[in-house]
Parts: sequence; structure tokens; C-alpha cells
Amino acid sequence: MKRPSFFEGVLVGLVASVAGSALFFTMNVFLPYTTLMELIVSGISLAYLFYLLARSPEKVGRLVVLSLWTVITAFTWMISLPIVLFVLVQVVMLWLVRSLYFYSSILPALTDLGLTGLSMAVVIWTGWHTESLLLSLWCFFLTQALFVFIPSRKTKQTTADAFSPEREDTFASAQRSAEAALRKLSSIS
Repeated sequence: MKRPSFFEGVLVGLVASVAGSALFFTMNVFLPYTTLMELIVSGISLAYLFYLLARSPEKVGRLVVLSLWTVITAFTWMISLPIVLFVLVQVVMLWLVRSLYFYSSILPALTDLGLTGLSMAVVIWTGWHTESLLLSLWCFFLTQALFVFIPSRKTKQTTADAFSPEREDTFASAQRSAEAALRKLSSIS
């Protein structure tokens, strides 16, 4: 599976921002603010989770991740977390999924955590100055689209790499060592 591109992330962010903002403005007369925001954040988070899982080269654990996301989201709805903590839980879950599915070591995952923290700071700053859900979501996803520049998992060894000159030297060296060990064993007997 090809890794997501920056422009793909920008497009996902644009769609999520417009959809979230449109949902807010059409439903804000029918639902209380907190319930509506939890619904929007959960929906956008789930859509982004599906996007991440679809673009990930890893195939294992997807059902477990979706089940865990559902349980945690339902639990945070039931205990009525303040909206700021609810959003933080959703963002941390998305960071964990990205860390598990796109990175092979702790350093890129920590870099992604820093990017996630920066995204949240940008959202707070944007929300404070513009009071626009559309711009806040857009800035969040625009910053999140930068995750593609963090080094990802190492790719699997291709057949061309298996027959590279360095590989042949390593094999030849191992073969010579094995033959020498066999000669030594046969001379002892």
C-alpha cells in the first residue's frame, strides 16, 4: 500500500473541515452544544481512523483497533467528559493508531506526538482568534497532514536486494566460515 501524500492529507482535512462545520451549522438548533460537538468530533475521528487504516501497509489488528476506539468513545460519552478532554482522548487515540500502523520505532512516534501537540496548539490558537469551527478543523488537519514527512516503517526486503553485491559478500563470507568449520570438524574425527 502506498503511503499517504501531503496533498492527500490536505484533501482529507478539507473534506473533514467542511463536513464538520456543515454538520454543526445544520444541527446546532436541534442538539445541545456539547452533544453536538461530541458527535462531530467522534464522526470526524472515526472517518480519519478509517482513512489511516485504509492507507496503512499493516493489515493486522484493524478490527481490534476499531473495537477499542468504539469502546473508549462510548465510555467517554457515558462519563460525560468535558469537551476539551473528549477531544484530547480522540486525538490521542488517533496518534496511537498512527504510531502503531505507520512507524517502526519510538523516535518517529514521539515526533508524531510532538506534531499532534502542535496541531492541538494550532487548534486552540485558531479557535481563540477566529471562533470558527471550520478554520479550527482545517488548521488541525492541515498540521496533521505533515505526518507524511516523518520517516515511516522500513520496507520489506525486495528480491533485488536479496541478490545485491553486499548480500553476496555476506553470504560468501558465511559460506567460507561454514566450510572452514566443517574441515576442522572432519580433521578432528
